[in-house]
Amino acid sequence: MKMYRQIAVLGGGAWGTALAAMATNLGHHVTLYARDEKTVEDINNNRRNNRYLPDIALPDTVKATADLQQALKTADTVLIVIPAQALAAVLASLTPFISAKTPLVLCSKGIDQTSSRFMSDIAEDIFPHHPIAILSGPGFAADVAKGLPTAVTIAAGNDSLAHNLAHMLSGQTFRCYASTDLKGVEIGGALKNVLALAAGIATGYGLGASAQAAIITRSFAELRRIGMAFGGKQETMTGLSVLGDLILTCSSPQSRNYAYGMVLGAGKSTDGLLLAEGVATAPVAAGLCDKHGIDAPVIHTVAAILAGRLSVADAVRMLINRPLKFED
Repeated sequence: MKMYRQIAVLGGGAWGTALAAMATNLGHHVTLYARDEKTVEDINNNRRNNRYLPDIALPDTVKATADLQQALKTADTVLIVIPAQALAAVLASLTPFISAKTPLVLCSKGIDQTSSRFMSDIAEDIFPHHPIAILSGPGFAADVAKGLPTAVTIAAGNDSLAHNLAHMLSGQTFRCYASTDLKGVEIGGALKNVLALAAGIATGYGLGASAQAAIITRSFAELRRIGMAFGGKQETMTGLSVLGDLILTCSSPQSRNYAYGMVLGAGKSTDGLLLAEGVATAPVAAGLCDKHGIDAPVIHTVAAILAGRLSVADAVRMLINRPLKFED
């Protein structure tokens, strides 16, 4: 029998709002924290997040607040949906408000630019005595908020924690698969954003469907090499949180990273576009691959384009003319 929990969801963006709606529809008591007072007012009074999910009606049972202490006051589980580059500062501010040993489920994807650390490493440093988990996989916020079928992975170092969280957050349309491969799942979530930029660039540049398939396939080979180098498991690489998330993110303009890449590939200005986490992650990922001696041509190419060191046209020529070798 499912136990109903007091869940705090920290982050009033599209993904945080969607997860709050999903969790409350499962019967949990959910408080959504958002910094923006207008977003809080919209959710509480109009049952909408007009900034991020304007066309989706939210359940009456989702309660929003701009008071962080209030959101965490009774929480026995915390879903943290804060952008990766702000995570360290936000987590440090939470320490007075979170009860000892409360599970923290990290739902953002990326690598910290300042420290080159993954999200779980940051969380474990700040909350050494709290169970840490990662929720990641192929899911668009709008689909989850609408109750459309979605399957993701929840990973934790402890198998019983992973299993319990997966059971707690699973329902008829939102399914969670448990894993103990915390780092493999986290790498997939972070780096697929960079590779989705490459797929979007190819589309925006007009390279066609065949080239698109080649880029996604070679991106997966690259992602698998990186994951395995960091200790990830083979089954994780071919599962929801790596291959599944890569396929979704590289194939739809609903993905901010893919959409951002399309604009880059078309030679248009990216001013005013929504945050694409892969933009911040690309240079850090390239640096980590250099440090560990991992061959990552797609990630390095995206980083060079974003830094202005390489034009899209030159990048395409470089990737097409890479040395021929046996496929890995």
